[in-house]
Amino acid sequence: EDRAAQSLLNKLIRSNLVDNTNQVEVLQRDPNSPLYSVKSFEELRLKPQLLQGVYAMGFNRPSKIQENALPMMLAEPPQNLIAQSQSGTGKTAAFVLAMLSRVEAAERYPQCLCLSPTYELALQTGKVIEQMGKFHPELKLAYAVRGNKLERGQKISEHIVIGTPGTVLDWCAKLKFIDPKKIKVFVLDEADVMIATQGHQDQSIRIQRMLPRNCQMLLFSATFEDSVWKFAQKVVPDPNIIKLKREEETLDTIKQYYVLCNNRDEKFQALCNLYGAITIAQAMIFCHTRKTASWLAAELSKEGHQVALLSGEMMVEQRAAVIERFREGKEKVLVTTNVCARG
Repeated sequence: EDRAAQSLLNKLIRSNLVDNTNQVEVLQRDPNSPLYSVKSFEELRLKPQLLQGVYAMGFNRPSKIQENALPMMLAEPPQNLIAQSQSGTGKTAAFVLAMLSRVEAAERYPQCLCLSPTYELALQTGKVIEQMGKFHPELKLAYAVRGNKLERGQKISEHIVIGTPGTVLDWCAKLKFIDPKKIKVFVLDEADVMIATQGHQDQSIRIQRMLPRNCQMLLFSATFEDSVWKFAQKVVPDPNIIKLKREEETLDTIKQYYVLCNNRDEKFQALCNLYGAITIAQAMIFCHTRKTASWLAAELSKEGHQVALLSGEMMVEQRAAVIERFREGKEKVLVTTNVCARG
Protein backbone atom coordinates (compact mmCIF):
# COMPACT_ATOMS: atom_id res chain seq x y z
CA GLU A 1 0.00 0.00 0.00
CA ASP A 2 1.32 3.42 -1.01
CA ARG A 3 2.21 5.29 2.21
CA ALA A 4 1.74 8.72 0.63
CA ALA A 5 -1.80 7.84 -0.52
CA GLN A 6 -2.57 6.50 2.94
CA SER A 7 -1.36 9.71 4.56
CA LEU A 8 -3.44 11.82 2.18
CA LEU A 9 -6.52 9.70 2.92
CA ASN A 10 -6.00 10.30 6.65
CA LYS A 11 -5.86 14.05 6.06
CA LEU A 12 -8.99 14.04 3.88
CA ILE A 13 -11.14 12.10 6.36
CA ARG A 14 -9.92 13.74 9.57
CA SER A 15 -11.61 17.09 9.47
CA ASN A 16 -11.09 17.67 13.19
CA LEU A 17 -8.43 16.80 15.72
CA VAL A 18 -8.05 13.26 16.97
CA ASP A 19 -8.30 13.00 20.72
CA ASN A 20 -5.00 11.35 21.47
CA THR A 21 -4.54 9.41 24.68
CA ASN A 22 -0.84 8.90 24.07
CA GLN A 23 1.52 10.58 26.51
CA VAL A 24 3.99 13.04 25.04
CA GLU A 25 7.63 12.49 25.99
CA VAL A 26 9.94 15.49 25.52
CA LEU A 27 13.72 15.07 25.23
CA GLN A 28 15.40 18.47 25.24
CA ARG A 29 18.64 19.25 23.49
CA ASP A 30 19.72 21.15 26.62
CA PRO A 31 18.38 19.25 29.65
CA ASN A 32 19.10 22.28 31.88
CA SER A 33 16.85 24.71 30.03
CA PRO A 34 13.34 25.09 31.52
CA LEU A 35 10.65 23.00 29.86
CA TYR A 36 7.74 25.14 28.71
CA SER A 37 4.33 23.97 27.63
CA VAL A 38 1.32 26.14 26.90
CA LYS A 39 -2.39 25.69 27.52
CA SER A 40 -3.55 28.60 25.36
CA PHE A 41 -2.45 30.23 22.10
CA GLU A 42 -2.33 33.66 23.82
CA GLU A 43 0.66 32.50 25.88
CA LEU A 44 2.68 32.21 22.67
CA ARG A 45 2.56 35.99 22.04
CA LEU A 46 1.77 35.53 18.36
CA LYS A 47 1.25 38.40 15.93
CA PRO A 48 -2.45 39.42 16.18
CA GLN A 49 -3.13 38.43 12.54
CA LEU A 50 -1.77 34.94 13.23
CA LEU A 51 -3.81 34.50 16.39
CA GLN A 52 -6.90 35.52 14.39
CA GLY A 53 -5.98 32.91 11.77
CA VAL A 54 -5.58 30.18 14.41
CA TYR A 55 -9.01 30.89 15.91
CA ALA A 56 -10.64 31.19 12.46
CA MET A 57 -9.46 27.61 11.78
CA GLY A 58 -11.41 26.38 14.81
CA PHE A 59 -8.48 25.79 17.19
CA ASN A 60 -9.58 26.89 20.66
CA ARG A 61 -6.64 25.57 22.62
CA PRO A 62 -3.42 23.77 21.66
CA SER A 63 -3.54 20.01 21.06
CA LYS A 64 -1.25 17.76 23.11
CA ILE A 65 1.60 17.87 20.59
CA GLN A 66 1.16 21.65 20.10
CA GLU A 67 1.38 22.32 23.85
CA ASN A 68 4.97 21.08 23.88
CA ALA A 69 6.11 21.68 20.29
CA LEU A 70 5.01 25.29 19.80
CA PRO A 71 7.10 26.87 22.63
CA MET A 72 10.17 25.07 21.19
CA MET A 73 9.39 26.02 17.60
CA LEU A 74 8.79 29.67 18.43
CA ALA A 75 11.70 30.06 20.89
CA GLU A 76 14.46 32.63 20.35
CA PRO A 77 17.04 31.76 19.22
CA PRO A 78 15.29 29.14 17.02
CA GLN A 79 15.53 25.50 18.10
CA ASN A 80 15.50 22.36 15.95
CA LEU A 81 12.90 19.67 16.46
CA ILE A 82 12.23 16.03 15.57
CA ALA A 83 8.64 15.09 16.42
CA GLN A 84 6.53 11.98 16.20
CA SER A 85 3.02 12.96 15.30
CA GLN A 86 0.18 11.25 13.47
CA SER A 87 -2.33 12.85 11.14
CA GLY A 88 -5.05 14.70 13.04
CA THR A 89 -2.89 15.80 15.99
CA GLY A 90 -2.51 19.43 14.86
CA LYS A 91 1.06 18.90 13.63
CA THR A 92 0.66 20.72 10.30
CA ALA A 93 -0.92 23.73 12.00
CA ALA A 94 2.00 23.78 14.46
CA PHE A 95 4.78 23.94 11.87
CA VAL A 96 2.76 26.34 9.67
CA LEU A 97 2.48 28.64 12.69
CA ALA A 98 6.26 28.41 13.15
CA MET A 99 6.87 29.28 9.48
CA LEU A 100 4.41 32.19 9.45
CA SER A 101 5.90 33.57 12.67
CA ARG A 102 9.40 33.74 11.17
CA VAL A 103 8.48 35.37 7.84
CA GLU A 104 9.34 39.03 7.27
CA ALA A 105 6.63 40.07 4.80
CA ALA A 106 8.61 43.11 3.58
CA GLU A 107 11.47 40.85 2.36
CA ARG A 108 10.36 39.53 -1.04
CA TYR A 109 12.22 36.22 -1.29
CA PRO A 110 11.70 32.63 0.00
CA GLN A 111 12.34 32.39 3.77
CA CYS A 112 10.62 29.08 4.61
CA LEU A 113 10.92 25.80 2.78
CA CYS A 114 8.63 22.82 3.38
CA LEU A 115 9.21 19.38 1.79
CA SER A 116 6.29 16.99 1.24
CA PRO A 117 6.52 13.49 -0.29
CA THR A 118 3.87 14.14 -2.99
CA TYR A 119 2.13 16.95 -4.85
CA GLU A 120 -1.21 16.13 -3.16
CA LEU A 121 0.30 16.28 0.35
CA ALA A 122 2.00 19.58 -0.55
CA LEU A 123 -1.42 20.97 -1.54
CA GLN A 124 -2.90 19.90 1.80
CA THR A 125 -0.16 21.81 3.66
CA GLY A 126 -0.69 24.78 1.35
CA LYS A 127 -4.38 24.88 2.30
CA VAL A 128 -3.44 25.15 5.98
CA ILE A 129 -1.00 28.00 5.22
CA GLU A 130 -3.68 29.86 3.26
CA GLN A 131 -6.26 29.40 6.03
CA MET A 132 -3.95 30.36 8.88
CA GLY A 133 -2.41 33.24 6.95
CA LYS A 134 -5.65 34.69 5.63
CA PHE A 135 -5.37 37.80 7.86
CA HIS A 136 -1.82 38.23 6.50
CA PRO A 137 -2.72 38.79 2.80
CA GLU A 138 0.77 40.09 1.98
CA LEU A 139 2.28 36.65 2.72
CA LYS A 140 2.73 34.70 -0.52
CA LEU A 141 3.12 30.98 -1.19
CA ALA A 142 4.68 29.07 -4.12
CA TYR A 143 4.48 25.36 -5.01
CA ALA A 144 7.70 23.71 -6.18
CA VAL A 145 6.13 20.72 -7.87
CA ARG A 146 6.62 19.06 -11.22
CA GLY A 147 4.68 20.89 -13.90
CA ASN A 148 4.98 24.31 -12.25
CA LYS A 149 7.11 25.86 -14.99
CA LEU A 150 9.03 29.09 -14.36
CA GLU A 151 11.24 31.12 -16.65
CA ARG A 152 14.91 30.21 -16.36
CA GLY A 153 16.91 32.80 -14.42
CA GLN A 154 13.96 34.34 -12.58
CA LYS A 155 13.99 34.60 -8.78
CA ILE A 156 10.95 33.73 -6.72
CA SER A 157 9.43 36.52 -4.60
CA GLU A 158 7.06 34.29 -2.54
CA HIS A 159 7.89 33.98 1.17
CA ILE A 160 7.07 30.28 1.62
CA VAL A 161 7.81 27.45 -0.82
CA ILE A 162 6.24 24.00 -0.44
CA GLY A 163 7.25 21.21 -2.74
CA THR A 164 8.52 17.73 -3.44
CA PRO A 165 12.26 17.03 -2.93
CA GLY A 166 13.23 16.60 -6.60
CA THR A 167 11.69 19.88 -7.78
CA VAL A 168 12.85 21.85 -4.71
CA LEU A 169 16.41 20.58 -5.30
CA ASP A 170 16.23 21.74 -8.94
CA TRP A 171 14.88 25.14 -7.91
CA CYS A 172 17.71 25.57 -5.38
CA ALA A 173 20.68 24.05 -7.23
CA LYS A 174 20.16 23.86 -10.98
CA LEU A 175 17.64 26.60 -11.82
CA LYS A 176 18.60 28.95 -8.93
CA PHE A 177 15.00 30.17 -8.41
CA ILE A 178 15.59 29.98 -4.64
CA ASP A 179 18.62 31.20 -2.71
CA PRO A 180 18.94 28.43 -0.06
CA LYS A 181 21.27 30.61 2.05
CA LYS A 182 18.32 32.91 2.87
CA ILE A 183 16.05 30.14 4.22
CA LYS A 184 15.17 30.62 7.92
CA VAL A 185 12.90 27.59 8.47
CA PHE A 186 13.20 24.15 6.83
CA VAL A 187 10.34 21.70 7.43
CA LEU A 188 10.49 18.06 6.41
CA ASP A 189 7.02 16.59 6.74
CA GLU A 190 6.03 12.89 6.65
CA ALA A 191 9.64 11.68 6.91
CA ASP A 192 8.57 8.02 7.07
CA VAL A 193 6.64 8.40 3.79
CA MET A 194 9.55 10.38 2.32
CA ILE A 195 12.17 7.67 2.82
CA ALA A 196 9.85 5.03 1.36
CA THR A 197 10.06 6.87 -1.99
CA GLN A 198 13.07 6.22 -4.20
CA GLY A 199 15.47 9.16 -4.28
CA HIS A 200 13.62 11.43 -1.81
CA GLN A 201 16.01 10.71 1.05
CA ASP A 202 19.16 11.73 -0.84
CA GLN A 203 17.46 14.78 -2.39
CA SER A 204 16.28 15.97 1.05
CA ILE A 205 19.79 15.62 2.50
CA ARG A 206 21.29 17.54 -0.45
CA ILE A 207 18.80 20.40 0.08
CA GLN A 208 19.52 20.48 3.82
CA ARG A 209 23.27 20.80 3.16
CA MET A 210 22.72 24.01 1.16
CA LEU A 211 20.95 25.77 4.03
CA PRO A 212 22.62 28.21 6.45
CA ARG A 213 23.82 26.93 9.84
CA ASN A 214 21.30 29.05 11.75
CA CYS A 215 18.31 27.75 9.72
CA GLN A 216 15.66 26.17 11.95
CA MET A 217 15.10 22.49 11.03
CA LEU A 218 11.80 20.77 11.87
CA LEU A 219 11.13 17.11 11.01
CA PHE A 220 7.88 15.19 11.50
CA SER A 221 7.07 11.52 11.14
CA ALA A 222 4.14 9.33 12.17
CA THR A 223 6.45 6.38 12.87
CA PHE A 224 10.07 6.12 13.93
CA GLU A 225 11.59 2.84 12.83
CA ASP A 226 15.41 2.77 12.72
CA SER A 227 15.66 3.93 9.10
CA VAL A 228 13.58 7.04 9.90
CA TRP A 229 15.71 7.83 12.97
CA LYS A 230 18.93 7.60 11.00
CA PHE A 231 17.50 9.89 8.34
CA ALA A 232 16.16 12.37 10.92
CA GLN A 233 19.52 12.63 12.65
CA LYS A 234 21.26 13.37 9.34
CA VAL A 235 18.82 16.15 8.53
CA VAL A 236 18.30 17.76 11.95
CA PRO A 237 21.39 18.70 14.00
CA ASP A 238 21.12 19.15 17.82
CA PRO A 239 17.40 18.46 17.95
CA ASN A 240 14.81 18.62 20.66
CA ILE A 241 12.77 15.43 20.40
CA ILE A 242 9.06 14.91 21.02
CA LYS A 243 7.79 11.34 21.04
CA LEU A 244 4.35 9.94 21.64
CA LYS A 245 4.44 7.23 24.28
CA ARG A 246 2.05 4.57 23.10
CA GLU A 247 -0.54 3.44 25.58
CA GLU A 248 -2.05 0.07 24.88
CA GLU A 249 -5.78 0.48 25.16
CA THR A 250 -8.26 -2.25 25.83
CA LEU A 251 -11.79 -0.93 25.78
CA ASP A 252 -14.16 -2.63 28.16
CA THR A 253 -17.09 -1.53 25.99
CA ILE A 254 -15.97 -3.87 23.19
CA LYS A 255 -16.91 -7.55 23.36
CA GLN A 256 -15.13 -10.04 21.13
CA TYR A 257 -16.60 -13.22 19.68
CA TYR A 258 -15.47 -15.65 17.03
CA VAL A 259 -17.23 -18.27 14.89
CA LEU A 260 -15.28 -21.40 13.93
CA CYS A 261 -15.58 -22.09 10.20
CA ASN A 262 -13.93 -24.86 8.19
CA ASN A 263 -13.85 -23.16 4.78
CA ARG A 264 -14.72 -20.04 2.82
CA ASP A 265 -18.30 -21.13 2.09
CA GLU A 266 -19.01 -21.73 5.79
CA LYS A 267 -17.51 -18.34 6.57
CA PHE A 268 -19.71 -16.68 3.96
CA GLN A 269 -22.81 -18.45 5.31
CA ALA A 270 -21.96 -17.32 8.85
CA LEU A 271 -21.69 -13.71 7.65
CA CYS A 272 -25.06 -13.94 5.88
CA ASN A 273 -26.60 -15.30 9.11
CA LEU A 274 -25.06 -12.42 11.07
CA TYR A 275 -26.10 -9.75 8.55
CA GLY A 276 -29.42 -9.04 10.25
CA ALA A 277 -27.69 -8.45 13.59
CA ILE A 278 -24.87 -6.26 12.26
CA THR A 279 -27.13 -3.88 10.33
CA ILE A 280 -28.97 -2.78 13.47
CA ALA A 281 -26.19 -0.19 13.73
CA GLN A 282 -23.13 -0.22 11.45
CA ALA A 283 -20.41 -2.79 10.85
CA MET A 284 -17.04 -3.18 9.17
CA ILE A 285 -15.99 -6.51 7.67
CA PHE A 286 -12.20 -6.77 7.34
CA CYS A 287 -10.70 -9.05 4.69
CA HIS A 288 -7.11 -10.20 4.32
CA THR A 289 -6.70 -9.18 0.65
CA ARG A 290 -8.27 -6.78 -1.86
CA LYS A 291 -9.33 -9.78 -3.94
CA THR A 292 -11.25 -11.33 -1.01
CA ALA A 293 -12.85 -7.97 -0.20
CA SER A 294 -14.06 -7.52 -3.81
CA TRP A 295 -15.34 -11.11 -3.93
CA LEU A 296 -17.18 -10.82 -0.59
CA ALA A 297 -18.80 -7.47 -1.44
CA ALA A 298 -20.03 -8.89 -4.77
CA GLU A 299 -21.37 -12.11 -3.16
CA LEU A 300 -23.18 -10.24 -0.36
CA SER A 301 -24.72 -7.89 -2.93
CA LYS A 302 -25.91 -10.94 -4.96
CA GLU A 303 -27.65 -12.22 -1.83
CA GLY A 304 -29.49 -8.89 -1.64
CA HIS A 305 -27.41 -7.42 1.20
CA GLN A 306 -26.44 -3.76 0.83
CA VAL A 307 -22.71 -3.24 1.38
CA ALA A 308 -20.04 -0.69 0.43
CA LEU A 309 -16.50 -1.64 -0.62
CA LEU A 310 -13.33 0.17 0.44
CA SER A 311 -9.97 -1.08 -0.83
CA GLY A 312 -6.52 0.15 -1.79
CA GLU A 313 -7.26 -0.19 -5.52
CA MET A 314 -9.59 2.80 -5.35
CA MET A 315 -8.43 6.39 -5.89
CA VAL A 316 -7.80 8.32 -2.67
CA GLU A 317 -10.77 10.64 -3.34
CA GLN A 318 -13.08 7.65 -3.96
CA ARG A 319 -11.98 6.09 -0.68
CA ALA A 320 -12.56 9.36 1.20
CA ALA A 321 -16.08 9.57 -0.32
CA VAL A 322 -16.95 5.99 0.81
CA ILE A 323 -15.69 6.71 4.34
CA GLU A 324 -17.71 9.94 4.43
CA ARG A 325 -20.88 8.05 3.41
CA PHE A 326 -20.21 5.43 6.11
CA ARG A 327 -19.56 8.15 8.67
CA GLU A 328 -22.85 9.88 7.78
CA GLY A 329 -24.74 6.58 8.19
CA LYS A 330 -25.63 6.30 4.49
CA GLU A 331 -23.83 2.94 4.34
CA LYS A 332 -24.51 0.32 6.99
CA VAL A 333 -21.90 -2.33 6.19
CA LEU A 334 -18.40 -1.65 4.94
CA VAL A 335 -16.29 -4.44 3.44
CA THR A 336 -12.64 -3.44 3.57
CA THR A 337 -8.99 -4.45 3.79
CA ASN A 338 -6.55 -3.22 6.42
CA VAL A 339 -6.26 0.06 4.45
CA CYS A 340 -9.18 1.12 6.66
CA ALA A 341 -7.53 0.01 9.89
CA ARG A 342 -4.57 2.29 9.20
CA GLY A 343 -6.80 5.25 8.37
